[in-house]
Amino acid sequence: MNERSSVAELAESLRREVERYPEGRKLPSSRALMERHQVSPVTVSRAIAVLVAEGLVVSRPGAGVFRAAAFAAAPDSPAAPAARPGDLSWQEVALSADSGPRDLLAAPVFATLQVPPPGVIDLNGGYPHSSLLPERLLAAALARAGRRPGAWDRPPTDGLTELRGWFARDIGGHAGPISAGDVLITSGGQGGLTVAMRSLAAPGSPVLVESPTYSGILAVVRAAGLRPVPVPVDADGVRTDLLADAFEATRARVFVCQPLFQNPTGAVLSPARRAEVLRIARAAGAFVVEDDFARLLVHADAPALPRPLAADDRDGVVVHLRSLTKAASPNLRVGALTARGPALARLRATQVVDSFFVPRPLQEATLELVSDPGWARHLRTLGAELRDRRTAAVAALHRELPGVLGAHRPGGYHLWLRLPDGTDDAALVAAARRRGVQVTPGRPYHAAEPPAPHLRLSYAAADGPAQVAEGIHRLRTAYQESTG
Repeated sequence: MNERSSVAELAESLRREVERYPEGRKLPSSRALMERHQVSPVTVSRAIAVLVAEGLVVSRPGAGVFRAAAFAAAPDSPAAPAARPGDLSWQEVALSADSGPRDLLAAPVFATLQVPPPGVIDLNGGYPHSSLLPERLLAAALARAGRRPGAWDRPPTDGLTELRGWFARDIGGHAGPISAGDVLITSGGQGGLTVAMRSLAAPGSPVLVESPTYSGILAVVRAAGLRPVPVPVDADGVRTDLLADAFEATRARVFVCQPLFQNPTGAVLSPARRAEVLRIARAAGAFVVEDDFARLLVHADAPALPRPLAADDRDGVVVHLRSLTKAASPNLRVGALTARGPALARLRATQVVDSFFVPRPLQEATLELVSDPGWARHLRTLGAELRDRRTAAVAALHRELPGVLGAHRPGGYHLWLRLPDGTDDAALVAAARRRGVQVTPGRPYHAAEPPAPHLRLSYAAADGPAQVAEGIHRLRTAYQESTG
């Protein structure tokens, strides 16, 4: 049973128990609750916190937990009076003037963030398994950050100077074209994408995107009122001949790409095409938004990585996006946008209106983390673990589903599987879920009709190579069922 369900069940049990107590009566101790319900101290603490927030109990440090003096039945309690349902139908009319249901835009993002139920192997998630995350380093970094002078003072709106300087060196090199003054600290990668799209393109205008591309990019583009225009990708990255044609046909002023370990194909933009992308965008008077999401997820057996496009850009064409969340923790929502000239001013203005700034304690903790010698060791360990999971995934696919795997690169966390023509990828995903494995259909990664059926398979969220192999075995069984 996962922790969240344990907390909910314990909280519900305690609600029923509290109803029988007189006001001011003390609840059993945490140790007694742990023994009675066979749960951890963390589960007890969080369940008690739920009841405190509901006003059912009060916690007195050093004394214990007591039924609240003024008890009101919880909404879900049998003692609570039945609430009369309100009439919410007016909202359908009020929201109809909008561009359309936002839940449809967000559905692929929700799917990526979905935590599978117990017993279901996660070959869908975009974040590494918790065993691959540097939890001790993060805990120590948070503790040290809290002791920093001024840790709770308001930060500069652009972000802490030291953290901006670290990102500038990490992206452009020590003698590169990027300085701390060119960096804006953002709330993770998705937040940075949102700021970039709302800043660089006018509502209703076209934005060029790779095809296929990360479904979260498509969601951000559409939520900003923009129109995604697909440009096909092959094994060497975006097709630059078609990129030039797309700029000419649409007069777009923004192209969003992932040159390194592209999601979902895993492609790496070739050296010849790197120069072409910059040349074509400069000639079109357009920006290249470089989503460098996977640079810290390089595998232990990978060759030397190409530099970011931003490191070779002297004219301010590239708006670079970097995030630490995938390599550190989904909760360390700290990233950086780099840009120069009026583009940076536009990014800054958009972010400050939307959210003011990224919380300073989070920025201080990030500085502590990346300055710790253990950070480099963690990245090496992560690279070795991702290599082992990828190796297991590739071997299992060749054994269980031969022919579906194309070219793959030693980096990132996913594989792009080409299914036979006529395969219903959504039906296959549903069948896989029934068989106890969660994967992603290919359709949401296309801005237009997909040319062929695909699946995206993530090997980072699974608990080890053996679980990856077992998940692919279950996927084979689901494939056989769904295709007859």
